[in-house]
Amino acid sequence: MFRRLSRIAGFRVAARALCAVGLLHVLAGPASAENVRIVPLVRDDAVLVTFELTDGYTPEVRDAIRSGLKTTFTYTVELRQDVPGWVDRTIAASVVTNSVQYDNLTRRATLVRTIDGHVDATDSTDDEALINGWITSFRKMPLFHTAELEQNREYYVRIRAVARPTNGSMLWPWGSSISGITKFTFLR
Repeated sequence: MFRRLSRIAGFRVAARALCAVGLLHVLAGPASAENVRIVPLVRDDAVLVTFELTDGYTPEVRDAIRSGLKTTFTYTVELRQDVPGWVDRTIAASVVTNSVQYDNLTRRATLVRTIDGHVDATDSTDDEALINGWITSFRKMPLFHTAELEQNREYYVRIRAVARPTNGSMLWPWGSSISGITKFTFLR
């Protein structure tokens, strides 16, 4: 009987600890505004997305790259419509993958960017600043078409980033993923 009561008490303690961690996770939010910068821009018939993960190139990421380990940042970019009182509608989604493979013999990194599984760009460099910019940002990428957007409606771009390999603290204290959103109004 005593074992059963102590087991129930142990479950309660574990449940409370799990709830406390979950509450901290919710209160902390996905990331502070200084770490994620998203700028959507509507030009012609496209939504251009500029994104920068300002604290993404950590010493751990640099060390993983320099060790020759293929390092990949995968960004899931969603164009969503704000629907008050209901679940927000996903208009379109795109996956941008930025990879770095460092060759210790030549001391050069091969950079590859894919968009929705298709190779968009490749490069080779020994410049660490270029590697940093390659994996943590993209500029004015035409990821979405405006054909499905309604005039004078509010939309937002949500980006979730995942780094591989992961050591549990590459991007922020709760794991190897980070996210952010930026709202905009579509005007024609």
